Parts: sequence; structure tokens; C-alpha cells
Amino acid sequence: MAGEWWSDLREAGDWSQYGKVLGEFRVRYTYTTLQLRERGDEVLDHTPELKRALGAAPSATTFCNHSSPGRGTEPDWRYVELLLRIATRKHALLTKGPDQGDALVGWWAQEHQRLGGSTGTLRVTASPDVPQELIEAFGGPATGTTPPRRPPTETGHGPGLVAEPVVPHPRPAAPPPSPAGAPVLIGSLPTRASAFQDRTGVRDKVDRAWEGRATTAMTQVFSGGGGVGKSQLAASYAHQALAAGTEVVVWVDAAESDQITTLYAQAARRLEVVGTASENAESDARAFMGWLATTTRSWLVVLDDLTDLDAADAWWPPPALTGNGRVLATTRRREALLSGAGRTVIPVDTYTPDEAAAYLHARLPDDDITDPPDDHAALATALGHLPLALSHAAAYMINEGVSSSEYLDLFTDSTRRLDDVMPRGADTERYGREVAAALLLSLDAAQKSDPVGLAAPALRLAAVLDPAGHPRTLWASASLDVHMRAHRGEQAVSGPAPTGAARSALRLLHRYGLLTDDARNGARAVQIHALTARATLEITPLTELATTVQAAADALVEIWPKADHMNRELHAVLRANTDVLHAHAGDLLWYADRGHVLYRAGLNLYNTGLYTAATTYWQRLAAESERLLGSEHPNTVSARVNLAASYWQSGRTQEAIGIEEQVVADRERLLGSEHPDTVRAWVNLAASYWQVGRVQEAMGIEERVVADRERLLGSEHPDTVRAWANLAASYWRAGRVQEAIGMGERVVADSERLLGSEHPNTVSARVNLAVSYWQVGRTQEAMGIEERVVADRERLLGSEHPDTVRAWVNLAVSYGQVGRVQEAIVIGERVVADCERLLGPDHPDTVTARENLAAMRGE
Repeated sequence: MAGEWWSDLREAGDWSQYGKVLGEFRVRYTYTTLQLRERGDEVLDHTPELKRALGAAPSATTFCNHSSPGRGTEPDWRYVELLLRIATRKHALLTKGPDQGDALVGWWAQEHQRLGGSTGTLRVTASPDVPQELIEAFGGPATGTTPPRRPPTETGHGPGLVAEPVVPHPRPAAPPPSPAGAPVLIGSLPTRASAFQDRTGVRDKVDRAWEGRATTAMTQVFSGGGGVGKSQLAASYAHQALAAGTEVVVWVDAAESDQITTLYAQAARRLEVVGTASENAESDARAFMGWLATTTRSWLVVLDDLTDLDAADAWWPPPALTGNGRVLATTRRREALLSGAGRTVIPVDTYTPDEAAAYLHARLPDDDITDPPDDHAALATALGHLPLALSHAAAYMINEGVSSSEYLDLFTDSTRRLDDVMPRGADTERYGREVAAALLLSLDAAQKSDPVGLAAPALRLAAVLDPAGHPRTLWASASLDVHMRAHRGEQAVSGPAPTGAARSALRLLHRYGLLTDDARNGARAVQIHALTARATLEITPLTELATTVQAAADALVEIWPKADHMNRELHAVLRANTDVLHAHAGDLLWYADRGHVLYRAGLNLYNTGLYTAATTYWQRLAAESERLLGSEHPNTVSARVNLAASYWQSGRTQEAIGIEEQVVADRERLLGSEHPDTVRAWVNLAASYWQVGRVQEAMGIEERVVADRERLLGSEHPDTVRAWANLAASYWRAGRVQEAIGMGERVVADSERLLGSEHPNTVSARVNLAVSYWQVGRTQEAMGIEERVVADRERLLGSEHPDTVRAWVNLAVSYGQVGRVQEAIVIGERVVADCERLLGPDHPDTVTARENLAAMRGE
């Protein structure tokens, strides 16, 4: 704005441009937090109409939300007027001159109304030209001289002029400049980024940390991964501090500890600190630290990109005895050491979706690139809302004249590397590194830290998993422990428990900001930014990728719970990680028998009742297995078996039969008629025959299976008991109900004894027995069993599982049979809705549910 805010405001053509002028005015002429606390109520007392409208001075957050340069919409005039009047009140007190509030508010209101905004009941009487007194008050006298500065004083009449503490913050008030002269900047302060976002969420945390700490030196540490905008955020505070009159601002590139001493020594000589004539830089640096502790001048020290925390520990600026000093630091590290000595750690993450959209809207020129908001949002999501990536992407789009959707196609092209779509030439903010290099900047240091040599293999492993997160327990698995020990040249000796090498490597990556390990995220505790993962994989040799994929697959299977119906969230996360691993690994997962994780994920879909998704999954997996392993490979045959089972559960029984007949023939030929897998193939075929009414064929198969399993496995084997259960169902279907009841009662007793009362096979056996009881009129007994089955399945499988819905179907039919029609109808209506939602409107179970409901209603 450079002192010409009046021309900038007059030339503003929309609310976005207006908001930038308003935000600059807020930053340049008032710091929000202190001014609201010390001047807000005072101003409202002098402006009754404004006080009636606002009631009281708003919070700093509310105040800034209505004067933010990123809004792009009309701000609330009440807050604008309060900001203007606080600025003029402050200026009047500092200069002992008249309060120009009415003139400023009147002229600003005219511009507000010009853009179509409302100024409430305020009547605009200002002249078209900005009054000269406002130019002199806020832009400097026309003669080029500056009004005399007065040191802080305090009188016994009213509040007088009180010295206000300076903080590196865009909102709190800064003290009036001391007679020492213009602000002194030491170091290379980065320029303000294009379309800079105010990061309101982060600034609110800074506000809260600052409140109540004005009497001591305040040190705040911005901690976050690469490219999240920590340095730009710190630079914005430094620029605002200079504009507000902070007398000494020191910017230190602190990546190397010797740079801290060099800049401190330079500052000492520049400020003519006593005792700095020596040629010893460290001695001069310590003299500067002593000066910071005792000076009455206001100061801000920024330590940017702290890397070696141990080496830097001795160079944290000391508390200022006069309370007029502030320290900001930025780092990728996450260490307990950062929060020592009264320092406050402020986590900095990626942009919010709204901030990312606002950035692209402000950065991309409207006349060259006209993208719909949805395209901006899709691109921001693909880039993970990472500020550095968005900056490079926007510059590339401007340079090449491509739209957001066209750039997104380039970015998602797997044949292109990050350096192709985010080249060094797109570094318009002079960050100094390609995005890929910036994201992995701390990897070398981490690789040299304890546990030495494990950072890189651990990061590669995280990179092949879902960026949205995976369970922390993965890093306690024996599979990852063996993998990590192998990278240290240790023998992969199996033992009862892991050594903790993998867990130590995980925490190392967390400390260096390469990923996040946070137990509060539950099953997604370990997260990595998608661009960090991509940059890691782009530099991973193929041989390393193969071993990494194997270790990740083994670890996922190792931690996968055996009970698929428990902890659905965990199962969903494990499936998501398997999908991402499969996408990165491609055909590598099928070699060395590592495809087992793919089969585990597919079985989990089936066992949790997600039959439609399971069908799609097994179609893809069966085709992939046949392409890589051949049609007769056992894994290919197993995939077809699971596809047939999914077809069967989805009501596509004829398609299931076609596959099962082929599987029976293949296994008879390849394995022999008595192999357990061959017998299972016959069992599945019989179930499908039964489903389509080919009961005699099903019964013939099942009688033979019972005989084979009695002979091969013995009568006490669970598979033999299950064969009897299937035969009992076929007897019931064929009208041999009494025989079915005898078999069913024995199957229930054997299942409870061999498998336990809550095993799925035991519960299914009870279901079949209840159906047989119902068939012969033993309805009360059937109903008692069905009520128990409903309770068991609700508890064990959840209300959304198709088997639970089927249990409710059976209970509703029994209620109708005994005259409890209204209860049956209520259940039936819910069952129809559940079946349509879970299975689809054309599934046989859905059709049956609708027919049952119609019968209950007498339709």
C-alpha cells in the first residue's frame, strides 16, 4: 500500500480488492488484540450508535475475520468502522492531534457503498476527494516531512499515553517508535508471498499463546512438515512488525547452527552493542544476546528452519527484562526440546480447503485462466492443500496457459515426475528448491540419526501405504522388525517379539517432520502427505521397492484381526491400505507369494457382508491372477471360488453355478476327488443347486460329501458337522422335515461343543433348526431361537450385515404366524428398506422381503 491506501481503495473494483486494502490498513495501522482490549471499548463509548450496533468490542478472531484480504465478500461494515475509529483514535493519542475518525469513516463509507455494500444507518457526507488531513495522518505530510515523535508518557489525568508492548503478531498493538530512529532489519527477510493467506486458524493459536504473556519474552515455534508455509507465515509477522514500528528485526536462516552465531554477531556490530569490537563471532553473538535481555528497544528475532536442535539450544534469545522482545522459530522437527524453557509450539499444517481455494482464486489471473470453483477444489485436493505445491502449480499454469483441469491431468499422469509438473522454473516465490527436494530435505539428517540408517527404508514403507493413515500397530509387527533389521545388516532371526527397530524408525520420521504419528487419529494414526510419498517413491530403486512391498504386505496380514465382524473402522482402513499398496506395487505383489494380502482384503469384504463390492473385487482379482499365474494356478482357482461365492450372495446364482461347475472339474483333474479343496468345491456347487431349486442334485452331492468327510476327517471335525448341516437343509427343502429336525438338533449340539455358542456356524445351525421347527408348526420354539439369533447377530455382526437382516426376516414371519401382525409389519417395513439399501432392489432376498410384507398386510 506504501502510504497510498486512498488510491488503492478508490481503484478497488470488487470485494476481493477491497478486502486486500482493508487487510493492509488493519496490519499497518492497528494490531487487533491489544487495540480491541485497550481502545475498543473506549471508541465505542465515544460512538453511541456504533456501540448500540455492536454492544461490545468483538473478539480478535471475529474482528479479523471481517477485515481479511482473503474473504472476497462484503465485510460487515460495523467491524470496518470500529477498525477505522480505533486507528484514528490511536493516532490522535500518539500525536496529541485531533481525532480524524469521522472524516475517515465518512470517506471510507462512500467507497464501501460504491461497491454495493451497506453502511447501515450511516449517512455519507464526505467529499469525493480524500481529505488532506487523512493523507497527512496516515500517509505522511504532503511536504515530505514527518510529524515529530514523542516518547511514551503517563499523566495523572485519564489513561494518557501508555507504552504498549510489541509482539510479532498482526493484531496486537506495537509501541510507538523510540527516538532511536527507523526500524533496523538484519538478515535476508523473504518477500511476502503472492496471494498470501492469512491462516486464521494458526493465527488464533498464536493469539491464545500470546494472551497474558506480555511481561516476559515470548517464544513461539512454528512446527510442521516441508512446504506447509511456516517460513512465509513467520515472514508475514516480521513484515508486519516492521510496518508497526518494531525497532529491531533479525531474520536468521537457522538451518546451520553457525549461521545463528554469524547473524547474531552481525546484529551486535550493526547495533553497536558494547563489547563487540572483537574478531570472535561467538563472543559478539553472546553480547547480542545480552543486549536483547536488557535493551528498552522493541525487537523481534526469527530463527527460520531450525534443524539441529541440540546445537541451537544455546542460542535461543533470552527473556527481555522489559517485556518488549519476541521470538519466532520455524522447524520441521517435533521434539520435546522445542517446548522447553517456556516456549510455545504452534503446529502448522497444510491449507484448509477454503484457504487453498482462496489462494488459487487470488493467484490465477482471471483474464487468462477462467476455471470453475470445482476445478480449483479438485486440484487443491489432489495437491493435498500443500502451500508449496499450490504455489508451483499456479506458476506452471500461468507460464504454460493451462487450466486447473488440464494441469490436474498432467499431475495425475503416472509417467510424469514431480519435477516435470513442478519444475524449478515455477518457483516464483524463490523458495530455492524443487518441490520433491524440499519435501525430503530433512531425510539425510534423519538417516544419520539414531536408529542410524533406518529413516529411508521406513519412509519408503510409509510411502507405499495410504497417505490418509494406517494403524500404528503395523510398526510393532514382526514383519517390519525383520525388514528393518535386514537394512542394518542383521540376520532376520525369528523371535517371540520384535526388537522395536521399526517403532524407533517411525518415531524418528515423526520427529523430523517427514510423517505424522498421532494416536488420536485411531486406526489412521500414521499419516504421510501424498506428495511426500510420491517424492519418496520417485527416488526408490526397483529392488528396494520390491522388498518394501513384501514387508508391507506381510505386516498388513499380520495385524489383520481374524474376526472380520469386529471393529469395522479398522477393517476399512486395512482394506484402503491394501488398495494403495496394490496400486504402487502392481505385479510385484503377486511374486514370492505376496498376493495373500489381496486375498485377505477380498475375504474381508465378503465376510463383512459387502457383497456387491466383493463381487467387483474378485472379478478384478481373478482376471489379474489368470493373467499373471495362469488359469490352473491354485490362486487363480481360489479367486474364482470367491467370485462365485460373491455372485451367490448377490443373488446372481446362475453365474455362480457356471464358475463352480468349472472349479469342480478343474480340482477333480488337478487335485483328485478326495482333496479337501475338491470336496469344498462340491459343497459350494450343491449350495447353488439348492438355491435354484435343484434339490435332488444338491442332496445327492451332500450325501456323498458327508460320507467322504466322515471317512477322511472323522465325525468330530467341524467340516463334517457343516456337511451334516447342509444335508439337513436339503432334507427340509425336499419335505423330509422330521429327518431334517433330527440332523439339525445334532448339528446345533455338535457346533456348540466344537466351535462355541457364538461361532457363525453355530448361529447358522440354529437358524436352520428354527426353520424346520416352523415348518412342522413348532412356532413358539422357532420364535425363541429366532429372537436369540437376532440378538446374537446384532451384537456380533452389527445391524447392517445382511445376515442380521435375514434374521429379522425370519422373526417377522414367525410373529405373523402367531398373530403378532403389527410387530411383524413394523419389522417387515424396516427389513425391506434395509434390503433395498444393502442388497439392491432386485436381489432375491429383497424380493422375498417385499412379498412377505405384502402378505402380512393382507395385500
